[in-house]
Parts: sequence; C-alpha cells; structure tokens
Amino acid sequence: MTSTARRARSGSTTTGALHGAVRVPGIIAAFWVTKGLSTALGEGASDYLVQAMAPQIAVVLGFVAFLVALAVQFRQARYRAWTYWFAVAMVGIFGTMAADVMHVALGVPYSVSSALYAGLLLAVFWLWRRTEGTLSIHAIDSPRREAFYWATVVATFAMGTALGDFTAFTLHLGYFTSAAVFAALILVPAVGYRRLGWNPVFCFWAAYVVTRPLGASIADGLAKPRSAGGAGLGDGPVALVLLALIVLMVAYLAVTKADVPRAQEPTPAPGPVAARG
Repeated sequence: MTSTARRARSGSTTTGALHGAVRVPGIIAAFWVTKGLSTALGEGASDYLVQAMAPQIAVVLGFVAFLVALAVQFRQARYRAWTYWFAVAMVGIFGTMAADVMHVALGVPYSVSSALYAGLLLAVFWLWRRTEGTLSIHAIDSPRREAFYWATVVATFAMGTALGDFTAFTLHLGYFTSAAVFAALILVPAVGYRRLGWNPVFCFWAAYVVTRPLGASIADGLAKPRSAGGAGLGDGPVALVLLALIVLMVAYLAVTKADVPRAQEPTPAPGPVAARG
C-alpha cells in the first residue's frame, strides 16, 4: 500500500476530513421521503417568512442560516443525519427565496428564471464532472467534491422553484395539476433505472431535480388560499407540520443509521481512467 493510500485510509489529509468517508447519505426510501418533505418545507417556510417580516430581512436571515448550515456540515468528517438534513432544509429555504427574488423583485419571468437556473445547473454539472471525473454521490468523500454537491443542490432548488411556479402560473396548470405532472415525471427515471438499465447517476439527479417542483407544488397547493387554487391551510401551519415530519424522519435516521453509507475504498483522483467511470 502506498503512503498516499495509507493516508487516505487513515483519514490523515491536509483538510482534516476523512478521505474515503462518504459525506452524504445512502439512497434508501427514507432519503426520498425526507428530501420531498424538505422541498415542500423550503417553499412553505420561505413564503411564510417573507410575509411575516420585511422581505429584505427575511432574505438576509435566510442567507445567514444557509451559510451557518453549510459551515456546520463541512465541519463533519463523514455523514451525520442532523447536520446534513439541516443543511438541506436551509438550502431549500434560501434557494426558494433566491428564485422568488428574481421574479418578484427583478421582474424576471418564470420561463426565463427557469432557463437561467437550468443553465447554471448544467454548468455546475459540467465543471464537477470535468474536475472530479464523476458525478456519483457515492464519491462525495472530500471537501471539494462536497462543495460541488452543495452547489448542485442549491441550483436544483432554485431551478425547481422557478419551474414549479412556471407550470402553476405561466402555464395556468395550478398547484395540484402541476404536482401531478411532476409526480408522473419523477417516475420516468425510476422506471428507467429499475426496468431499462439507465445510468444510475443520471437517474438519481433527474429524480432529484424533479423532487423540488413536486414538493413546492404540493406545499403551495395546501397552503395558498382557495381563491388562488389552494386548500387554504396557510403557509405557517403547513411549514410547521412539514418541519415536525422532517424532525421525526431525521430522528429515525439518526437512531437507526439506516442511511449511513457502507465503508468503501477511497475513490480515485480524477484522471483518464476515473473520467471514464
């Protein structure tokens, strides 16, 4: 075993992180449930906060909470349920605000903001793949790869928010019809992966992207007034219920460790061989 491999196996790196220790959860059913709840929470909490206080203050507070959550997450040497899902929740809230600010404050149409964020997402994917040689979440075992991961997550939340509003308002589908459309779309990569042998990395990210507009459409459908096509439950109550459900799910994952990735060999550094994988 080379000295580099021994350092990677023992976790002795210049960053202090355990190289080879995966920093994101394994993909099980509970992951998708919690992810869906977090996307809905981001929508409901963001809408409630910008109404409960001055929107400028809400956005600043959301950005600060987003930075704090990521700082806490990056201090972890390996996956921890509480810190990871706290970061996802804060990304969801701030990502929603970022998309809404572009439309409400700057007057950018939902079709344009959806396209802009889609372009940003593709750019992040391209740079990540070019730099690290893989987009697999099973290879998120270093701070740099995790930075690419969270940049991708932020882009998916922002794009998904704009896309959900695009179908609901620009296409006049409404909240629940939009949710039905996205629910059908999320089945495409699931069937492709299970039945047709599609690339698992592509299928994961395709499903991941769709969870955002799906969750946002459901949250809006439950919270918005009946006059706007919703159920009229209110943003605050919906956000509180979603938060309680997320806390229960994360507590379950933290106790059972059902989503803790199995130990694995350190992933190879990017290069000709790794890039083909």
